[in-house]
Amino acid sequence: MKRIKNQPSQRVPLSALKREDIHTGLICLLPSLILIGVFTLYPIAHSLFLSFHKWSILSPEKPFVGFDNYIKMFRTGEFWLTLKNTALYTLGVVPVGAAASLALALLLNRKLFCSGFFRTTYFLPVITSTIAISIVWLWLYDDNNGLFNIVLRRFGISGIPWLVSSKYALVSIMLMTIWKNAGYHMIILLAGLQSIPDTYYEAADMDGANAWQKFRYITWPHIIPAMLFVLITNTIFTFQAFGQIYTMTGGGPAKSTSVIVYYLYQRAFEAREMGYASAVSWVIFIILFILTALQLKIAKRNN
Repeated sequence: MKRIKNQPSQRVPLSALKREDIHTGLICLLPSLILIGVFTLYPIAHSLFLSFHKWSILSPEKPFVGFDNYIKMFRTGEFWLTLKNTALYTLGVVPVGAAASLALALLLNRKLFCSGFFRTTYFLPVITSTIAISIVWLWLYDDNNGLFNIVLRRFGISGIPWLVSSKYALVSIMLMTIWKNAGYHMIILLAGLQSIPDTYYEAADMDGANAWQKFRYITWPHIIPAMLFVLITNTIFTFQAFGQIYTMTGGGPAKSTSVIVYYLYQRAFEAREMGYASAVSWVIFIILFILTALQLKIAKRNN
């Protein structure tokens, strides 16, 4: 029996298409293009426009100020404080969260009883509202009646001022964020683990490889793309943290949990400095773009 080879599909050049077909395709795409233009492209362009203007919500005038908003931002100590808090928050959440998600994925990748139930359970916090989870964790962190301090006192340990001390507040927010996002990244890594052929591990068992050697030389090289996706998305998520900060601490105590997006919110909707807030948003975009490019470059170098 002759083996039939799959013929590679050939792309039809745009010049070979009929004008009617092009018009039909554009008409079909028009609703989506309008939505993207109105709700994505226009807000992005308008925020860039506002970043070079001084505008208060209460005033219709938007005088052009050039780079004054950016200069003012870089000269403001509060901006640098929030950027520092955001960096600490990201450095705490991203690597620890990735390690926790990988541990969960490795555990649930085994054929265990009710593994599907546990996968669903770990994923539930991801689809739950950040505000709702923050309210629950507010009770868990309560100084007097919080579950965490009650358990600590049972073991003879004095309660920890989780959210009222500048020493523990940011770390407390980190723990909640890691717990909430672990299920999402666990699913991504679990998909990467299940794409590895079992024959690789069978061959390693025949060669007498131990668990660490199989992880080091089989598992890890194959899940690097999934791990890279986890690191990039988690970095973006942490830079956009707002709901938990707004609900649990309001940026306090002593601005120890005031991150860059919460600072943007304060300047835009409390101080009503829309132009200045737009400049902050573009600085956030540039930082995230640079971090993502660096992560991709490092990953390509390691490959």
